[in-house]
Amino acid sequence: MCTAITYQTKQLYFGRTLDYECSYGEQVTITPRNYPFDFRHAGPLHAHYAIIGMAHVADGYPLYYDAVNEKGLCMAGLNFVGNAVYAQPEAGRTNIAQFELIPWLLGRCATAAQAREELNRLNLTGTPFSAALPAAQLHWLLADETEALTVESTADGLHVYDNPVGVLTNNPPFEQQLFNLNNYRQLSPRQPENRFSEALPLRLYSRGMGALGLPGDLSSMSRFVRAAFTRLNAVCDGTEQGSVSQFFHILGAVEQQRGCCEVEAGQYERTIYTSCCNARSGVYYYSTYDNRCLTAVGLHRENLDGSALIAYPLVTEQQILWQNG
Repeated sequence: MCTAITYQTKQLYFGRTLDYECSYGEQVTITPRNYPFDFRHAGPLHAHYAIIGMAHVADGYPLYYDAVNEKGLCMAGLNFVGNAVYAQPEAGRTNIAQFELIPWLLGRCATAAQAREELNRLNLTGTPFSAALPAAQLHWLLADETEALTVESTADGLHVYDNPVGVLTNNPPFEQQLFNLNNYRQLSPRQPENRFSEALPLRLYSRGMGALGLPGDLSSMSRFVRAAFTRLNAVCDGTEQGSVSQFFHILGAVEQQRGCCEVEAGQYERTIYTSCCNARSGVYYYSTYDNRCLTAVGLHRENLDGSALIAYPLVTEQQILWQNG
C-alpha cells in the first residue's frame, strides 16, 4: 500500500511512500545515458535520458519503484492488486513488459505529452522479469511541470487519465477514487459556519473543525482523500528547503506506523521509505522508517554519460543531531 503525489511550487516535486511489510533491498539508483536496456519485445535501447530513482537492482537491471529523468519527467508504480490486467504480446505493436514501463517512458520521453503519445501506441504485457519475480500488479502516476496522468491496465485495456489532484494510491481504480472526492466537498481548512439550525447556538470548540469528516484510516481510499486534501491546501514559501519540507509533511499525513496494519500474524505494513525529487534539478531526497533525517542524492553530480548503474544503499539507521555535544 503506497501513496504518490506531485507538488508544484516554483518547481515540481514528485515522490511517494512505499508501505509494505518487508524491504527488497531497494537503493537510490542512477541509470546513466548509455546503460544498455534490452527490452524483452522491443529490442535494445543503448542511448536514452539519464534516470534517478528508487529501484531494486536484480541481475544488474534497475526495477524502478519511482524515478525522474534528466528532463523532469516523473513516474511511480503503485500496487493495483486485483484490478491490473496485462496483455499478451501482439505482432505489429510496441510490446513493453510492465517492469519495463518506467525505463521505456523515462528513457525516451521528455514530457508527459510525449509519454501520452507513446502510451497510445503501447501494448503493456505481463511478461515476468524472471521466474522468481513475476509481473507485479501495478498502476502508475506520471507527471511533469504541466500535467499529471494516471496509467492503468485493466481487463478492458490500457487507460490514460488526466489526474487533476496529482495523487495516486492503490485500489479501487482511479476514476472511482476521483469520484469519491465528491463525498468530501464540504471539507475546508477554514472554520465552518453553523448550518445545522438557526435555533441552536452551536459553538466552535476547537481549531481545525473545517476538516471534520476527513478520513483517518489507512485504507487506500481514505489515504487518497487525505493526501488530496492535504496536498491541495498545503502552502509554503517556494524555496527548495521549504518545498521539500512541506512535501514530506504532506506525505506524513498518510504514513503507516508499524503495528497499525497487520497483514498476517506478526507482520505489519510500515512506511519503508518516503521520497521527494526535485524534477528540475534531479536531487532525490528520502527518509526511511527508522531514519527521519533527510538524505539526498544528486543526479547531476554523477557522470551521466557512463554505461554502468550507480547505486546508493539506503541510510536506514537513525541519525540524531546532538545540540549540546
